[in-house]
Amino acid sequence: MTSTERSIAAAEAHSAHNYHPLPVVVATAEGAWVTDVAGRRYLDMLAGYSALNFGHGNRRLLDAARAQLERVTLTSRAFHHDRFGDFCTQLAALCGMELVLPMNTGAEAVETAVKTARKWGYQVKGVPDGRAKIIVADHNFHGRTTTIVSFSTDPEARAGFGPYTPGFEIVPYGDLAALEAALDDHTVAVLLEPIQGEAGVLVPPPGYLAGVRELTRSRNVLFIADEIQSGLGRTGRTFACEHEDVVPDMYVLGKALGGGVVPVSAVVSSREVLGVFAPGEHGSTFGGNPLACAVALEVLAMLRTGEFQQQATELGEHLHSELGLLVGGGAVDAVRGRGLWAGVDINPSRGTGRQISERLMARGVLAKDTHGATIRLAPPLVISKEDLDWGLDQLRGVLEE
Repeated sequence: MTSTERSIAAAEAHSAHNYHPLPVVVATAEGAWVTDVAGRRYLDMLAGYSALNFGHGNRRLLDAARAQLERVTLTSRAFHHDRFGDFCTQLAALCGMELVLPMNTGAEAVETAVKTARKWGYQVKGVPDGRAKIIVADHNFHGRTTTIVSFSTDPEARAGFGPYTPGFEIVPYGDLAALEAALDDHTVAVLLEPIQGEAGVLVPPPGYLAGVRELTRSRNVLFIADEIQSGLGRTGRTFACEHEDVVPDMYVLGKALGGGVVPVSAVVSSREVLGVFAPGEHGSTFGGNPLACAVALEVLAMLRTGEFQQQATELGEHLHSELGLLVGGGAVDAVRGRGLWAGVDINPSRGTGRQISERLMARGVLAKDTHGATIRLAPPLVISKEDLDWGLDQLRGVLEE
């Protein structure tokens, strides 16, 4: 057996089969490139679903992590530590908000947002206890906990995990009329991805987010923007909501906040909203730990320069221009996205999304399929134009095979 085969065989034998990864075993990585156990290099066009916005092995992030590792890594929230206040202050400032509630994973942050909205609904809005309703969109992906899959429309994520958590209503994504019809006196929040990533990088119709903001404000309902994948530079702005000059009531952040080094997530909102919590009502042993805060503080410093947002804007325009040329030739049915993020619908005559991803891997490019016929492209924001063009050349080659 090769080293690749041995690694995959061990994983298959001793790990739960909740993923179906491509048959590549990564050993090292730097920037936009990874190297497998056999020494072959691949261009990473997925970037950990946006967790690696700043590339693999980013020196600034690794230096921040190393320095903190020598000092203190965990106190739990039973005690204060010297990085926590700066982290909360700077993240709140980046978001134009007042308070931060840190967690670890994206799913934890979404669960926190759900709890926050319900508590706010009972304590501030005056919704009768146990009657709070949160409106979500079809084809959403907010995580895989029991509560979150309860409002998923993806059978693969949802089937077999009931009974499901009540209190959610699903409306079509991008449909303002349907959203307005669903709002009632018990509605406490509308939870949306400004761009739906797992669904295939679906961008809503122009004016949709602004319309959601207007409706929620007029009905005293919280607008929660899940920017776990779309936020922190991916679309060319710090937040995808900014493309419509929208500021939600609550940001849900994760992935890139930890720079691909440690898991860091957070809910960021106003004092009126996050102020509903009292000690003991919510928490996390690792949430807001010193190591996480040290890395996230460096992420925030990098975002404040604007260079990564600019890189995503400029290379994103190039990416979508090149991908647009593929539509209509029989190989690609549609392309969607914003910034350095694209969903490419493959014509079934050329193969499934999985097959295209495997052929790309054979050519030295790593991408990932979703929902059968779509591949997602989301390279690190540090990718060079030359590397991006090389990756696109490999995609063209695969589609011409």
